[in-house]
Amino acid sequence: MMLHMKPRYGLPLAAILSVVGIASVAQAGEPQSFDQIARGRDVSIASDCQGCHTMPGGLPFAGGLALQTPFGKLVAANITPDMQTGIGSWTDEDFYNSLHEGRGKGGELIYPAMPYPAYTKMTYDDAMALRAYLRTVEPVTQDVVSNQLPFPFSIRASLNVWNALNFTQGTFKPDPNLSPDANHGAYLVTALGHCATCHSGKTSLGADEPKAFLTGGLLQGWWAPDITGNMRTGIGGWSNDDIVQYLWTGVNRFSVATGPMMETVTNSTSKMSKEDLGAIATYLKGIRGDQTAAPPKAAADTVLELGKVVYTDNCSMCHVQNGDGVSGLFPKLATNGSVQSLNATSQIRVVLQGGRGVSTQAAPTAPAMPSFGWKLGDAEIAAALTYVRNSWSNAAPVVEASDVKKLRDNLGGED
Repeated sequence: MMLHMKPRYGLPLAAILSVVGIASVAQAGEPQSFDQIARGRDVSIASDCQGCHTMPGGLPFAGGLALQTPFGKLVAANITPDMQTGIGSWTDEDFYNSLHEGRGKGGELIYPAMPYPAYTKMTYDDAMALRAYLRTVEPVTQDVVSNQLPFPFSIRASLNVWNALNFTQGTFKPDPNLSPDANHGAYLVTALGHCATCHSGKTSLGADEPKAFLTGGLLQGWWAPDITGNMRTGIGGWSNDDIVQYLWTGVNRFSVATGPMMETVTNSTSKMSKEDLGAIATYLKGIRGDQTAAPPKAAADTVLELGKVVYTDNCSMCHVQNGDGVSGLFPKLATNGSVQSLNATSQIRVVLQGGRGVSTQAAPTAPAMPSFGWKLGDAEIAAALTYVRNSWSNAAPVVEASDVKKLRDNLGGED
């Protein structure tokens, strides 16, 4: 399964590695192929390894980033080739098993916050290429205690039950009903990119809910939106070019990457080629999602009237009175799937706290939105969002003032 990543350097990777002497870092005398290392770097980018395994301001891949889960805190491991605190002493079999089976060195069970349920689909060649690339990164001595979960979740043996119920091993197999381009996109989305980890609903055990595949999910206080081809709540109204532009630059006419998606764009999708991103778009547009859901119950006229006043006074200067926005700066709110999502958590959060989009090489000027939490009360924010979510052909559930208050309290009153 070929990847076509955007080059990050002016010279071929092989030439750079030769100049800086990276060829000497192979462990235990194992030969290193420049082509394999280059491919492994591409796999690392598509899999967004650096995003999870690097602390803000920390050294690449040295771990230490805390991941908040519904069951407690896990900390990303050090995956540099350090022999004591990283994975330098791991065998190729250890490394492959961590991706394919969810078992690390010595067979230790890994928590599925490391998305091995997706990585199991990675081909053996790609796994070994990733292994080769990680051997070339700077070894960092940084001991990380990954398991910081409370009892009884801290007992790793319980993962045997979790795996039996929720995990199926198996390398990606192309779907004969899909085009080669769509199958390439499927591999990037379901295996390397592990998009379902954030964008799918979860069971009570924290596993991906098959019936909610890519239809949106709540994660660390953000709602990862529906990215199926659903015309109302998903990206069915986006063109393939819209999807590519969003992943490449972090912004398009419908959306600006904020929250956790900023990191994904920064470290992963903005460094991928437009051919790969186009394949992702082809695959996602082919997932129909639920096209039969009934429209939500209409909001009360008094709520919509208040919402219109609040919107006109505070939002219309950027998003325009008819919700068309300004392409590349202020998202189009009319007929916007993300705006019509079943869960309004991210919308509430952005209104309360404001937000800044991601800055990428292709779009260095990051759009921004100010906080309105200091200015607007819970009922005003709820009414404004309800108005936006039910105007200009939009249709979405009502946002309640209690929803706003709950999130405001959970965010600690931050504006």
